[in-house]
Amino acid sequence: MSGGLYSTEAHNLDTTLNLKKVKPYGDTMNDGKTQLSFTLPIPSGAEAIEAAKQLMLKMGFENPQVVFYKELTKGFTFFNCYGSCRHTVDYSSIHVPRVESTTWDMQQTDSYIKENIGRKLVVIGASTGTDAHTVGIDAIMNMKGYAGHFGLERYEGFDAHNLGSQVTNEEFIAKAIELEANALLVSQTVTQKDVHIKNLVELVELLEAEGLRSKVILCCGGPRITHELAKELGYDAGFGMNTYADDVASFIAQEFVRRMNA
Repeated sequence: MSGGLYSTEAHNLDTTLNLKKVKPYGDTMNDGKTQLSFTLPIPSGAEAIEAAKQLMLKMGFENPQVVFYKELTKGFTFFNCYGSCRHTVDYSSIHVPRVESTTWDMQQTDSYIKENIGRKLVVIGASTGTDAHTVGIDAIMNMKGYAGHFGLERYEGFDAHNLGSQVTNEEFIAKAIELEANALLVSQTVTQKDVHIKNLVELVELLEAEGLRSKVILCCGGPRITHELAKELGYDAGFGMNTYADDVASFIAQEFVRRMNA
């Protein structure tokens, strides 16, 4: 009997992928299964579990289940939940702006700079404002790089200067003027209350006031940075998650040549 039931269930499983109506995949196609974690500012208990379930229903999840919950501190409860998402998205209509350059490895970029520019490009990088995190800018700038992708300091085609963290926009610009920088790289990790937006916009405004904005290639990067956001804020390119020095170096070299030949 169990074999017959299994066969019937297997026969009725939805295996159709409709790119115009994509929803989360858990065990089978179109089941909508989703894992969701959040914290509510309420004491732990049965009422808290019910509150989490009701909240998930309002979010559009069917059959909400709280599989784990824990009081973080008095008056705050963390939840790990499961539910089936009833909503879908039209994947076929999605267009995400991307950096318009071809990503090369270090040797290819160095060769391109040597053949098309004939000198080193001066690049300055920093975590600006109050941001004290250097992991991102170090991954792009430092010689050892990250995950097998060497940083700009190792490139023959770049004169790279990593200013570190908590560099004010004024100090950043002053160094750019001193070194006659061709490209500026800004790393932003701290994003609470959109503090990175304010800092990034301020840098653009200061560069414009100094008459320098059009004279440098301006890039920003970080875990919450997208190319679309960067362009909106006045930058030439934005580099987010899963991008490396290869991506940044290739863009700077190609963009510099494009401007040189414009």
